[in-house]
Amino acid sequence: MSDPMIDEAMIRTLLKEQLPHLADLPLERFQGGWDNQMWRLGDELAVRFPMTPRAPLLLEQEHRWLPVLAPRLPLPVPAPVRLGEPTGAFPKPWLVTSWVPGSPADSAPVEDGPRSAAALAAFLTALHREAPADAPRNPHRSMPIHQHPDMDLHSGGFLSAEQIPALQAIWDDAVAAEPWHRPPVWIHADLHPANVLTAGGTLAGVIDFGDMCAADPAADLCAAWMLLPENAIAAFLDAHPLADAATVRRARGWALMRAFGLMQVGRAGELGQTGGKPTWTAGGRATIDRLLAGR
Repeated sequence: MSDPMIDEAMIRTLLKEQLPHLADLPLERFQGGWDNQMWRLGDELAVRFPMTPRAPLLLEQEHRWLPVLAPRLPLPVPAPVRLGEPTGAFPKPWLVTSWVPGSPADSAPVEDGPRSAAALAAFLTALHREAPADAPRNPHRSMPIHQHPDMDLHSGGFLSAEQIPALQAIWDDAVAAEPWHRPPVWIHADLHPANVLTAGGTLAGVIDFGDMCAADPAADLCAAWMLLPENAIAAFLDAHPLADAATVRRARGWALMRAFGLMQVGRAGELGQTGGKPTWTAGGRATIDRLLAGR
C-alpha cells in the first residue's frame, strides 16, 4: 500500500475528526524534515506526519518521553500536545506539538559563536543526565563508536587526497579512545544543523527528538563541530561537565561519521533524488573543515 497524499485537505479532515477545535487554524507546509513531514498549524502549533518506516515509532517515543525531559531544558523544544490516531485517511499515528520559532541552521547557520556555545553547553548539560532503565535505545546512536564499522573515507568522493590521512587519524583515535563506562545518559542523538533553530545568528531552539535515547554523551557532543564556528568549540567543551578527554576523542569520531551522512543526503538532494536535502552538504563540509582545523 502506497503512502497517502499529505495535503491541506487531508490534514483538515483528520483535525475535524480528532481535534475539531484546531481544524480551522491556518496551515502552512514547513520545508524540512527527514522522517516526518511538518506543517505549521496556526501561530503556536505544528503537526507532523511520518514519512519513513521508522517514523511512527519515533513520534510515539517523542510523545512519551519529551514531556519528561522538556521542563529541564533551557532552549525551546516542541512540546507534544496530542498523538493523533491512525484512520482510513492516514493509517499511521501523527503528532501535534508546540511550534518552535526560528530558522533551521542548515539554511541560517550559527554566527554568534560565544553565545551559541554557551547555549548549546547549557542545553546538553541539562539533557545529559542518567537515563532510566526503560529509556529507548537506538540501534545506531546507542552503539559504542568502537563497534561501528570502519569508515571508508574514500567513498562518495567527498574528500580530497590531502584530507583523508588526517581524518583517518581522527577516526582511528576515536575508536581507540576509552569507552563510556558510566551509566548511559539521555541524548538527543540527531543534533545536525536541520534539527537546530537559530535567530539572530544564535541557537534559538532544538527540534526533532524522535531519535532520543540512552547512550554515550559523545554522540551529542559531536554537535560542537557540526554547529559552532571553529573559535567557539573549545568554549563549549570547557563548559560541558562530561567532556573529558576520552569523550571528546569519541565525539570527534561521531562528528566525522555524521558529516559523511550530511554530505550523502546533500548529494542526493543535488541529484534530485527522493529524500535528498541539498542544504545539508554545506553543514557536512563545514564539519570536516572544523575537525581538520582542530586536529
